[in-house]
Amino acid sequence: MLKRLFQYGVPFVISVGLCYLLFTGIDFNEMMATISNECNFWWIGLALLISIFSHVFRAMRWDIQLRALDVKAPLMTLVYSIFGTYAVNLVFPRLGEVWRTTYVSQRQNASFTTIFGSMVADRLADAVVVALLTLTTFLLASGVITQYLAQNTALYNSLIALLSSPWLWVAVVAMLAIVWWVFAKKRENKIVAKIIGFIQGLWVGFASIAKMKGKGKWLLLTLAIWGCYFTQLFVAFFAFEETAAVVENHGVLAVLVCFALSSIAMGVPSNGGIGPWQWAIIFGLSIYGMPTDGVSLAFANLVLGTQTLLLIVLGIITFTAIALEKRRKQA
Repeated sequence: MLKRLFQYGVPFVISVGLCYLLFTGIDFNEMMATISNECNFWWIGLALLISIFSHVFRAMRWDIQLRALDVKAPLMTLVYSIFGTYAVNLVFPRLGEVWRTTYVSQRQNASFTTIFGSMVADRLADAVVVALLTLTTFLLASGVITQYLAQNTALYNSLIALLSSPWLWVAVVAMLAIVWWVFAKKRENKIVAKIIGFIQGLWVGFASIAKMKGKGKWLLLTLAIWGCYFTQLFVAFFAFEETAAVVENHGVLAVLVCFALSSIAMGVPSNGGIGPWQWAIIFGLSIYGMPTDGVSLAFANLVLGTQTLLLIVLGIITFTAIALEKRRKQA
């Protein structure tokens, strides 16, 4: 019960807490009026269309990994598995990956462990992309970020004080020493053994990418997936005049900064990124001079809200199609 409470209760509390802070003191009717009066919904619709393509490309990339493991699933089955994953994650964070592994393994009569390993490799590849994206973005935007921190002296001084504190580095060294001691001296402990086994499984899953056929196509599809993610946010910026002005005045880099921050925010345990994602976008826009309320708030909530609605619709389509397929097989 404690494990399930931690897995599903904590993300829910984080989402609710951040949304509460996000909307505290905000006139909801005014925000909706801003959306209805100032938004060009054609751009939002185009962003949603691009989002669907990102899911299809993800299914195509996963197909390459599965074929390397001699699992040949129909592409539509894998597309449904991706749609269903994101829909399930809206309710139960991280459980979507388990659901898609179970669905494909049962559908193809394949080993659950084999499918799960390929799914882990899929997610690890995304983690590597986010790390590289974040590093590149912050290097390119270091001047703007430094200028922003200099203008916000309280935040700047707090960061400098934190980084220059000897207690921080003592704590880091102590934590690393404890982790090394636990994994070096307590390998026979059941919990430590499970963690080591899990890490080894992750490595095996990730290493399988290097050995599979079609690595070039896999890399191109990885670029296509993340290209779609970036493009859908870039397109959405033109839905409001103020966010479009940010692109016109500061270029693509402004969108890239928001994109990197929002990608990091998706790693925060929450229901479908609700809460952390809006905060990341609003903070990114504030770096380029936009107030943290008004259009920034409306933009962040509209983009995530429409994406969430799309995932719900795709989830309904997926589970309906799966139910109909089972009924046809039974008949």
